[in-house]
Amino acid sequence: MRGLWMFVLLSVAAPVLAAEGKDIWAGSPYEPTDVSMELVQVSTHAYYVQGPPGVATENQGFISNAGVVVTDDGVVVFDALGTPSLAYQLLGKIRAISDQPIRKVVVSHYHADHIYGLQVFKALGVEIIAPRGALEYMRSDQARNRLQERRESLFPWVNEDTQVVKPDVVIAGRQGFQLGGIEFEIIPLGSTHSDGDQMMLVKNDGVLFSGDLIFEGRIPLVAGSQPNAWLTSLKNFNTDGLKVIVPGHGSASTHPAKALAFTRDYLQFLHDGMARAVANLQSFDEAYAAMDWSRYENLPASVANRLNANYVYLSLEAASLQE
Repeated sequence: MRGLWMFVLLSVAAPVLAAEGKDIWAGSPYEPTDVSMELVQVSTHAYYVQGPPGVATENQGFISNAGVVVTDDGVVVFDALGTPSLAYQLLGKIRAISDQPIRKVVVSHYHADHIYGLQVFKALGVEIIAPRGALEYMRSDQARNRLQERRESLFPWVNEDTQVVKPDVVIAGRQGFQLGGIEFEIIPLGSTHSDGDQMMLVKNDGVLFSGDLIFEGRIPLVAGSQPNAWLTSLKNFNTDGLKVIVPGHGSASTHPAKALAFTRDYLQFLHDGMARAVANLQSFDEAYAAMDWSRYENLPASVANRLNANYVYLSLEAASLQE
């Protein structure tokens, strides 16, 4: 066990490069990308790619993370990135380290930066596993409007051929499975960051792919979430036994409790500041100006601070009117 732990510590930042000289775009049905994407090994079986911080229309849509777990009987992917082209690039990275078939894609939640790559894996016959809430999202105006917006803002990587892929399996409760001697557990969270969220634990390695329950080193997007439920999930989550957390955005961490604390403390900060304002009948502008943003104002994606605070303010204000 000590040897495995040392391996994790030494390999968190070790990139696995694609085969030298191999052109994955030759004959590709998808628009080539030129973004930098490295498959980073975090344990014996688990890897991830990290999207840099930014808004969704930057970096050709590559702003979120995706995970890869290689077993002796196939590969499990966690999230599919924000365009089919990015997923195809990820597929090339996987093929550089394993010729095992890809068996499953576990989707953390149905937000655009995590799902538009699903069609690449669906074309290979891979089973798509999503949380409850995915089907409701697919039927919503939000899904249609977002796809149309991305077909314009991320063209040509998102285009008329890009679709929101229906999952094969929808998970409502904790569910485990085994593949190649590796034990996995899918952990649903309900409606927290989105209409439905879930995480994936790789038990043998102590690696948790958290999806957007956790952001590392950048400001989370809170607007559109259920912030109270999200905060409660973070407060109740036990990191004992975990060796690595791979967040939905940001770098993997070998200090799981610390990684969880960043998002939890940010949500608590928003809640406390806006709750005081609502209780004192203070305007949002006054409340926002009175808060000490020094811890968060210089982090990546800090442009979201005001939007997040306003969303929490309006949510708490609406709740207070119903009391």
